[in-house]
Amino acid sequence: MKTGRLIRVLGPGLLYAGAAIGVSHLVQSTRAGAGYGFDLIWVLILVNVIKYPFFEFAPRYATATGHHLIDGYRKLGKWAVWAFALLTLATMFAIQAAVTIVTAGLVADVLGLSMGVVPLSAIILGATVLILIIGRYAVLDKVIKFVIIILALSTIIAVVSALGKGYDPPGHAGHFDWLGHADILFLIAFIGWMPAPIDVSVWSSLWTVEKSKNMEIKVTLGESLTDFRIGYIGTAFLALCFLLLGAMVMHGGGEELSANGREFAGQLISMYTLNIGSWARPVIAIAAVMTMFSTTLTCLDAYPRVLQPITAFFIPLRKEKGSEYGKVYWFWIIIVTAGALLLLGYLAASMRLMVDIATTLSFVTAPVLAFMNYRVITSRHVPEGARPGGWLRAWSWTGIIFLSLFTVFYTGWRTGLLSF
Repeated sequence: MKTGRLIRVLGPGLLYAGAAIGVSHLVQSTRAGAGYGFDLIWVLILVNVIKYPFFEFAPRYATATGHHLIDGYRKLGKWAVWAFALLTLATMFAIQAAVTIVTAGLVADVLGLSMGVVPLSAIILGATVLILIIGRYAVLDKVIKFVIIILALSTIIAVVSALGKGYDPPGHAGHFDWLGHADILFLIAFIGWMPAPIDVSVWSSLWTVEKSKNMEIKVTLGESLTDFRIGYIGTAFLALCFLLLGAMVMHGGGEELSANGREFAGQLISMYTLNIGSWARPVIAIAAVMTMFSTTLTCLDAYPRVLQPITAFFIPLRKEKGSEYGKVYWFWIIIVTAGALLLLGYLAASMRLMVDIATTLSFVTAPVLAFMNYRVITSRHVPEGARPGGWLRAWSWTGIIFLSLFTVFYTGWRTGLLSF
């Protein structure tokens, strides 16, 4: 593929990266390294490998059929739409609140604001809505490329610098305890959003369909998958970088990552400046803020996008001429924003609790969504040439079984049916 054409085709895969490179990376991966050193590197790699097929099925289905995954769920039966609708409604407020509070913490630290996290979050969400009103998909598609490049370059420089200083944690440095309740709870949360919740695959399919509408050329299946793989591999690589930074800079240093959003933001930016130099603080601060703001933006755009066709499925709606989204989109924007702010009002004091709630919900719903995505891509509605081959099907079933068994274990453990 020629470079010029590749640049034009890139978009949905980087939007996926923009949604994924946020809390799971800046918060969870950093916590994993700071708390346990290199102990969870293999878990990070394994989870990215296991979840890959279920994310890849999104651009594969959208490019092959011209429709998003929700349409695919509809063809499976009402049960699939109901399941996705319930999973979305159960997680959207916690996820939107989690990404917004981290963004607010970064903004407060970088700008030196003394404003409370809830009013600052309200301002951030208001600015996000304004951007969606003015620019819609075009803004997302253009801005995200710049944001990802800046963050990736600064993170790689910081990691290389830290590696040059060596890794020699003190003897008292903590390690992961496979029998420790707190450690298992963190592991569940870590897996839940690594590299992203599986429902982001539905967002990816919507962005792929939207990209095709804005392209004058037809995007092939191979080009669409190339775009996605660039985003996915880059996302996994940056997650590893954040874990390495957390391990090399903070592991065993006696300083714990704060549960307060603003204090955590200061610790995060300090990790970079310690390795690159104080001159880099403005660049890192801007990159971190833009990264989390892009995650807040993509989330707030994605939930109304997925809820619009779901609403139309249950309540027949008249299409509005000249409107890309329609009133339903803006109705759900208001609901998601209000719900996130209400949740922040109760849990704003602990960013860590907010993040853990959101990531754990994503973890327990992962097997259901993974199975649904597999059923959609292997159905007769997908052209035979676009269906996954035998190796990818086997890979998918391995992932479904792993996620299901882990979820059963977690549920049994939390309900007291299993103990150790």
